[in-house]
Amino acid sequence: MLGALFFAAALTPTLVPRSYLTQGALAGACFAIGYLAGNLWRWLWHYLELPEPSARLRSGANALVAAGCLIVVIIYLWRAAEWQNSIRAVMKMAPVETAHPLKVCAIAVITFVVLLVLGRLFVLVSRFVAVCTKRVIPRRVANVIGVVIAGLLFWSIANNLLISTAFRALDSSFREFDALFEPERPRPTAPGKTGGLASLVKWKELGRTGRRFIASGPTAAEISAFTGQAAQDPVRVYVGLAGADTAQARARLALGELKRQHGFERANLIVITPTGTGWIDPAAMDSVEYLHHGDVASVAVQYSYLNSPLSLLFQPEYGAEAARALFAEIYGYWTTLPKDRRPKLYLHGLSLGAMNSEKSAELFEMVGDPIAGALWSGPPFASRIWSSITANRNPGSPAWLPEFRDSRFVRFMNQNGPTVPADTPWGPMRVVYLQYASDAITFFNYRDAFQPPAWMTPPRGPDVSPELRWYPIVTMLQLALDMAVANGTPMGFGHVYAPEHYVDAWVAVTDVHDWSADALARLKSHLGAAARKAAAGNASEDPYEDRGG
Repeated sequence: MLGALFFAAALTPTLVPRSYLTQGALAGACFAIGYLAGNLWRWLWHYLELPEPSARLRSGANALVAAGCLIVVIIYLWRAAEWQNSIRAVMKMAPVETAHPLKVCAIAVITFVVLLVLGRLFVLVSRFVAVCTKRVIPRRVANVIGVVIAGLLFWSIANNLLISTAFRALDSSFREFDALFEPERPRPTAPGKTGGLASLVKWKELGRTGRRFIASGPTAAEISAFTGQAAQDPVRVYVGLAGADTAQARARLALGELKRQHGFERANLIVITPTGTGWIDPAAMDSVEYLHHGDVASVAVQYSYLNSPLSLLFQPEYGAEAARALFAEIYGYWTTLPKDRRPKLYLHGLSLGAMNSEKSAELFEMVGDPIAGALWSGPPFASRIWSSITANRNPGSPAWLPEFRDSRFVRFMNQNGPTVPADTPWGPMRVVYLQYASDAITFFNYRDAFQPPAWMTPPRGPDVSPELRWYPIVTMLQLALDMAVANGTPMGFGHVYAPEHYVDAWVAVTDVHDWSADALARLKSHLGAAARKAAAGNASEDPYEDRGG
């Protein structure tokens, strides 16, 4: 009964649409958890020696329960397509005609059977150990020892054999992919470019994501052609993992390259913390470079080959260390420059990059000489500063788009912009969080297993299904799956951030005043069309691209 209820709840919508494959795997796992909970409950009932109903009564009750469970499962499978379409409607996606109930059931059964076999194997091992030890120790102590040893054995096999082997294979795979050269991105010939002939950083040491960052982006001619005004070539500096052995050495190399390219002579300097693979969202950087007519320098250092989820699991300290080292080098030199002849200094990061960028700078060290601000998009739920501000938001403001105090220090933005008027005065430092209510990477929480999350409280975000409901344990598992597929949404939803929303965010952070409303609308349309075209082309050719997830 519990398995059927968990299975049915898993078919309800959460934040992003699911395929029949992910839906079936989730439903099968939830059925297994419900089945396990029911068995544990039955075991506890027997252990406490509580009275049980008669065999005749149990037989009749079981038949009624089985029929009820079957009806519930059929009803929920029948409504699965409707629920998936409720998510697709808010994301402006074409509806699906069916949720493939037979395929969902087949995958769910396979998932459940695999988990059931593993569970039964665990029981057999624990019983075997208990039988071998109860000859010399009390029976219940032997049972406990059996469970503990079986748990340690399974954990050791999973961690040391399966996880470690998979990690080494993935690390090698990502490293080899990162080293591949793209024929469509030749080495820059201009001496001022990172990776060029005069550069301190070798082109081959930039890695795939670094070469993409350096070779892409708007030129002065492209910016000028769009704006009708004079423009400069943006300065982009990137140091890959192969550039030096340590994070500190790579940061010093980045500082040297930034000086060589006269990056500190630009009006705006942005210290970027990339995602796990080293990827930097072009939607973020293209938009700010257009807004400031190319008078922008940006610098980033790679800290991992793995994508963000794997990097967060296996190398959580690397990103923070690299971000901290780069900021210390850049900020330390920046503070030595005359205040009237140095650029405005900003921080930026997406997803794991946002979390590590938060850690790169301590507020107390900037009190005497603060930076200009930061733009952090799609911050993961574990981000320390984001979590604190969201928890202490003003009463009445929603968790998915909070207001914090008088909004002079930090503001939150989504597809519809900020909650405060644009002319609300800022303080000396401007921090903007760009986040979507449908982004599970931002709004997942382990506490969702036993209490409804605050972002579900009405009114909900504009991109969240009105059919979404909270279920104990199941909702947490649904959101965990949503995190894994958050990059599969259309641009502007989930964890895929759109350039038009970056435009609004950078306008607020960098205090842009020389663009009219019509010009900003044209820029959004221009960047949005280019980004969607590029995303469609990259989807099939770059399976390792890490859009922050």
